[in-house]
Amino acid sequence: MDDQAAPCPPGRIWAFLGLVTLISLPFWLLARGQILPGLPVAALMVLCPAAAALALTAYDQGADGVRRLLARILDVQVMSGRSWLIPVLPFLVAILVFLILRAAGAQVPNPSVTAQGLALLLVLFLPGAVAEELGWTGYAMPPLTARFGTFGGGVLLGLVWAFWHYPALIAVGRAPAWIAWWTLGTVAMRLIMVQACRHAGLGLAGAILFHAASNLAWQLFPVQGSWFDPRLHGLLMAASALVLSAAWRRRA
Repeated sequence: MDDQAAPCPPGRIWAFLGLVTLISLPFWLLARGQILPGLPVAALMVLCPAAAALALTAYDQGADGVRRLLARILDVQVMSGRSWLIPVLPFLVAILVFLILRAAGAQVPNPSVTAQGLALLLVLFLPGAVAEELGWTGYAMPPLTARFGTFGGGVLLGLVWAFWHYPALIAVGRAPAWIAWWTLGTVAMRLIMVQACRHAGLGLAGAILFHAASNLAWQLFPVQGSWFDPRLHGLLMAASALVLSAAWRRRA
């Protein structure tokens, strides 16, 4: 990814994280109920990273900076070759989790997918992925990786991303062990996205596709994600992150 295109000056990253936290508070404190099984109303805070990134970009660079940031949502031209396979990884991991559960004797039902249901999930998850990644990848990632390196910046951003979701997870009654394993998988996914942007030309559009695919793979898991196993998912995603990290480092 071209850091010169990034609108976030190094010192602004802390303002960004603080602003995201501030405007997320109403969703954390007031939102109740569920949009989908396991998806609380608090999940509407996905708009907050984009809002913070656009506000700070407008303050620092005006309308031109905002247009440049928004234009990167469609930067599919930076993706080439194998980088198109990265957004498929969440589906591959979900399939592997399903097969392992079946092999272990778990009575996991077969996935049930309809065209209408798939369209509804895409309408729900794709805009949310755009809003989140506009902030996390488009705005926050370049200064974090510049300061802490690709691996360190990826892990740090992954932890911030995971902690930011905790109020929503708690709102739907997730157990501490569930959250801990989910955190491992979430940090691993962020690390994959950051490294792919830095070493494999993933781009903001690719990060959006990866993010949407991860949410889609979870919700399509039987039954509406209720059989989703965060421990297996976390371990497999962490292993994928380490293998890809070693491969990209060797190539670099």
